[in-house]
Amino acid sequence: MISLNPADLSTARLHAYLLSAVAPRPIAFASTINAQGRPNLSPFSYFNVFSSNPPILVFSPARRVRDNTNKHTLENVQEVKEVVINVVNYDLVHQMSLSSTEYDKGINEFEKAGLTMLPSDEVKPFRVAEAPVQFECKVNDIISLGTEGGAGNMIICEVVKFHVADEVLNEDLTINQEALDLVARAGGNYYSRAKNGFFEIPKPIRNLGIGVDNMPDHIKNSMILTGNDLGMLGNISELPTKQAIEEFVKDVSTRYPDISTMSHRERQTMARNYLSFGDVESAWKLLLSDNIE
Repeated sequence: MISLNPADLSTARLHAYLLSAVAPRPIAFASTINAQGRPNLSPFSYFNVFSSNPPILVFSPARRVRDNTNKHTLENVQEVKEVVINVVNYDLVHQMSLSSTEYDKGINEFEKAGLTMLPSDEVKPFRVAEAPVQFECKVNDIISLGTEGGAGNMIICEVVKFHVADEVLNEDLTINQEALDLVARAGGNYYSRAKNGFFEIPKPIRNLGIGVDNMPDHIKNSMILTGNDLGMLGNISELPTKQAIEEFVKDVSTRYPDISTMSHRERQTMARNYLSFGDVESAWKLLLSDNIE
């Protein structure tokens, strides 16, 4: 067994040890709004419930390690002391991951991740319509835990109203944990699913993903592709070139001789198969192959 002194480790290395050892952690999908009314959406795994009476949730946006700057969520709750904490289930985990990309201030992560802004009843920030449970909260206190990169900022939130989707409720109106199908965070790229244990999602790329909002309408509004599919597709930094698509079509034409005449529905169904193996690039080439003459 090794023994380590935190003072002897870099912040990044200590961070990796802590997050790998203290896992799985629930995810607060936090929706905030700034003084100018611009929405922001970001996930945090420094999160839990701390009290039932009063109902208190606590999450903590940490200062960025690389440049010691604050996250937009923290800046927003300092301006408007309200937040909606949405829970994350498996059906929206890839869209949640995409929203964690560090887009510029003022960019709407709801739009980037292809999620629906649902007006709240008691607070200004929007709810995530796709989330099975949504907690509307007022911010009681913000406690800074340090001034260096990696330091947390405890945001203490009191629940003033919450919403639970019918499909995750039992007949007696208790929550069915299997139907809820929550996802939790672990170290590195690992997540944990209540039903099936650990799985991996590559971290969002440093070069900003194109986002769901920049996809062609027939893809963005697909009845075949799921939210998770769109989240994976939106995490690519640029679309494949015409030459790359042509080479892909030529390569797969022996297996799929009718590729040039496939409908959007057929292409999207086949693209889901590529996505199931994590092959986002091939999925995009297939989806865009109808533009190649």
